[in-house]
Amino acid sequence: MKKTVYLSFLLPILSSSNIHAQTEHCPNIVLIMADDFGYECIGANGGEYQTPNINRLAEEGIRFENCHSNPLSTPSRVQLMTGKYNVRNYISFGELDRKETTFANLLKKAGYTTCIAGKWQLGKEKDSPHHFGFDQACLWQHTQKAVDAQGNDTRYTYPVMDINGESIEFSGKDFGPDIACNYIIDFIRQNKEKPFFVYYPMMLTHCPFVATPDSENESRQRSATYKGNAVHFPDMVKYTDKLVGRIVDEINRLNLRENTLIIFTGDNGTDKPIVTMLNGKPYPGGKGKTLDSGTHVPLIVSAPEGLKNTVNTQLIDFTDFLPTLCEAAHIPLSTDKELDGKSFYPQLKGDTTHAREWIYCWYAPRKVYDTQAAVFARNKQYKLYRTGEFYDIKADFDEKHPIPQSQMSEEQKKVAKALKAVIDNYEPLAKLKK
Repeated sequence: MKKTVYLSFLLPILSSSNIHAQTEHCPNIVLIMADDFGYECIGANGGEYQTPNINRLAEEGIRFENCHSNPLSTPSRVQLMTGKYNVRNYISFGELDRKETTFANLLKKAGYTTCIAGKWQLGKEKDSPHHFGFDQACLWQHTQKAVDAQGNDTRYTYPVMDINGESIEFSGKDFGPDIACNYIIDFIRQNKEKPFFVYYPMMLTHCPFVATPDSENESRQRSATYKGNAVHFPDMVKYTDKLVGRIVDEINRLNLRENTLIIFTGDNGTDKPIVTMLNGKPYPGGKGKTLDSGTHVPLIVSAPEGLKNTVNTQLIDFTDFLPTLCEAAHIPLSTDKELDGKSFYPQLKGDTTHAREWIYCWYAPRKVYDTQAAVFARNKQYKLYRTGEFYDIKADFDEKHPIPQSQMSEEQKKVAKALKAVIDNYEPLAKLKK
């Protein structure tokens, strides 16, 4: 049954009695992650699209130039939420191992009130969001399939959302991304007096590429094709920026900005067939590929007492988000030896002393066997695959010309040796993926 639901009535007022003393001086945390949204999509990064709100966030904080995810959604989400490389804990596309601990579990245990809204894709069990640490949830692709009986996508028009595990099909005048954004804003209003954590894995800008409510030719029908029409992508980016702006504006209106850590990123590279102009050159979307166009994502952070209008060139990995959020919330992690992440929280205040020197990737999203995995380690300039190909990715962005060892400089040989040591360190875990 289709119906319109006013979200403010779906969020119960939560008691403040469960707030631990340790959160008294901790910041609120808002983590926003756009879907299929590569580095090139932001104007502040040199892209062509209109992103004034995200650009403003960069001016008020730090714009990172070297953040890397996995090339596809579920692998990235698992890595982001657990602080571990996929070689340790990835079990299947669309699932998160229920034995895992997420950043929401840790923040909730420490006294934060937690909320997730947007795209789930991490398990169809009704209690999945709660199990992984979220007090409140408004999600697409939770208990229901991503498509209707005709095979049409359900995230945008006549959206199907789960509100705390209860499935609702909304009316044709509702736009899925608005529902999630409104839910978050209501949550923030109702929990403004206590520390809160919001995780907003957006539905935008994943295909089908469709008109938004702000488009001139808005459609009230679900897309009949998986991809939709790429002509709508610029409007989808613009609407993504609008929703980010709505959340930041509400935080400002409530006078919470000085005590709120705001993070914006993307889960992987932009989808085909999108080609964006980046710094005056065509940049094809690389979703699903281990090229930089598949892993290089935007990262913008505005932190209380953090740097302003600053560019950071250090390597950031999706495993780094969990330890960063925990350090912001004063949650110790030293006892967990399986964590691969390295907190970049000190960098928010200018300390790059312990910035990471390399990134590792184990990528097999559909068939979770090590023989199917693309495995590499990289630094800012060079990338080494487990299969032996070594690339200067600054000079060879599309990785078409591997450098044979016989042609490597002494410095390149040294780098290749160090990256091989990284890969070798994870090989015992890789061999367990049968």
